[in-house]
Amino acid sequence: MERKMSWTVADAVDYKGFPADRSKTGGWIPAALILGIEICERLSTMGIAVNLVTYLVGTMHLPSATSANVVTDFMGTSFLLCLLGGFLADSFLGRHKTIAIFAIIQTLGTGTLAIATKLPQLRPIPCHASASLTCKPANGFQMGVLYMALYLIALGTGGLKSSVSGFGTDQFDEKDEEEKAQMAYFFNRFFFFISTGTLMAVTVLVYLQDEVGRSWAYGICSFSMFVAILIFLSGTKRYRYKKSLGSPIVHIFQVIVAAIKKRKKDVPYNVELLYEDTPEATRIHHTDQFQLLDKAAIVAEGDFEGNVVSAPNPWKLCSVTRVEEVKMMVGLLPIWATTIIFWTTYAQMITFSVEQASTMERSIGRFQIPAGSLTVFFVAAILITLAVYDRLIMPFWKKWKGKPGFTNLQRIAIGLVLSTFGMAAAALAEKKRLAVARAAGATTATLPISVFLLIPQFFLVGAGEAFIYTVSWYQW
Repeated sequence: MERKMSWTVADAVDYKGFPADRSKTGGWIPAALILGIEICERLSTMGIAVNLVTYLVGTMHLPSATSANVVTDFMGTSFLLCLLGGFLADSFLGRHKTIAIFAIIQTLGTGTLAIATKLPQLRPIPCHASASLTCKPANGFQMGVLYMALYLIALGTGGLKSSVSGFGTDQFDEKDEEEKAQMAYFFNRFFFFISTGTLMAVTVLVYLQDEVGRSWAYGICSFSMFVAILIFLSGTKRYRYKKSLGSPIVHIFQVIVAAIKKRKKDVPYNVELLYEDTPEATRIHHTDQFQLLDKAAIVAEGDFEGNVVSAPNPWKLCSVTRVEEVKMMVGLLPIWATTIIFWTTYAQMITFSVEQASTMERSIGRFQIPAGSLTVFFVAAILITLAVYDRLIMPFWKKWKGKPGFTNLQRIAIGLVLSTFGMAAAALAEKKRLAVARAAGATTATLPISVFLLIPQFFLVGAGEAFIYTVSWYQW
């Protein structure tokens, strides 16, 4: 019996619901099948986002500010829908079904976008705007089809982002030292695939959009995701499935609701009287911060349904450990709030900076760099900064200060400072570009100024993201 149990993973089951056999489920092969979904998601989302503003301005004839808002709304919705995807995965569907369903939704979205950019009926009549001619913008129906495609993609992205990395780590047993080491290696490869997908999006895919056709590029995204889905589903029998512990979002609201219901009650002087049902090994000890939330753990009449032996109503009574988890989340809010301005800066890199590039000289010999591909310097800055930090800064800091690198708050501060310098560089570049535009006159389509003037802003903001994004990921 002991020999048999050693081959099973305690908190995981196979596709039939039986205890997962360590030798037949999980490990690197199933985890690798999941990574294909991630690279295709990055390819689709970033390939569309970084070059969408040029399509909205040049083809749909929308004003610059409106085009930028469409792109930022699309990206913002993609991230916000992670909450919906996470809730569905934790409460109802599980991560495997969530990934499959939302990958199909994104495939439909990119397919719809390919059709929307192909059919002439779904875009306004081509024209070249000038001082004396104003192009007719896209009508409501044309924009409606475009919005439907974009927000199907956003919905798919939200569902995938919330589950792909988690389902990947489910394939490894943290209690096994060998598999724990493999899990760390998986995270490194996961970030590598994110970067690879992004690089392919801002180089190959953007080039195809500009030189071959957007419908072909988006069709490739749709087809590649379809293939990735088939590969992902082929590993269904090999995956490990973790038992859901419920949605963290629901747990947070349960603590808040319970605390509000008991707002008039006094927290006992002896915190040992607060309710706790979490096993000793995984308990989080009580802290004195945010004591209003402690009221959710006060035992009161009516908290237990039926009798005291039964489980309490979680909307009336929560354990100290669950309350402390919510306190930790509240403590992170100021850290997340400081990054709002940074992500506003990030939005400029994929909207107005791309539009800047579209007006500047982008030729290298006979080859013309697509405006959206300038974001390759942004991605390169992230990779270079991470490599320099890991290989040079961390060893130097450890020798000098005896610490393995900067603290999380220091890294966020560095990221914000770098993004500030990036925006200063962007302001100077725009001042120079406008001066050249006034001298050249309104009839000049391409300004006689090199697009490489924009590299400093992309590089500085990209380096800032390398510090901020990894800290935000770690904190979450």
